[in-house]
Amino acid sequence: MTTIAYKDGVIAYDGRQTRSDRIVSDTAPKCQVVDGVSFFLSGAVCDEKALISAYFGTLSPAPVECSGFVVDGGKLMMVGHDDKTGIWKQELELSNPDAIGSGAAYALAAMDMGASAEEAVRAAMKRDIYTGGKVCAVIIDPAKPG
Repeated sequence: MTTIAYKDGVIAYDGRQTRSDRIVSDTAPKCQVVDGVSFFLSGAVCDEKALISAYFGTLSPAPVECSGFVVDGGKLMMVGHDDKTGIWKQELELSNPDAIGSGAAYALAAMDMGASAEEAVRAAMKRDIYTGGKVCAVIIDPAKPG
């Protein structure tokens, strides 16, 4: 999996990609921009294209084991795929920190204690074996510090 954290206009994420119990990469890209929409995804890498397609209206006939954050038109959303109803979207409040992925609980606790999004991902790396490698950050709200 991974850890993707949001706080104060910044989304941070690690670079670890795993397959079962093996590290595939510690510099894997976790941000994809499609038609001006930014996707920060966690879960099965092989399902990322299916989730992105579902976001734009082409539902997957097979289960999709992937979810994440989406920035679309200035809105921050959590998205995933439900096997019965298709894509689901939940708009998130920009003033609330949030995290997704296998290290989400560690990242949320770190942000509750004052950590930035980047610091929260680094904190998750200390306890979650599926979070590691390079930490990247993207400012999604230019009015916020990064």
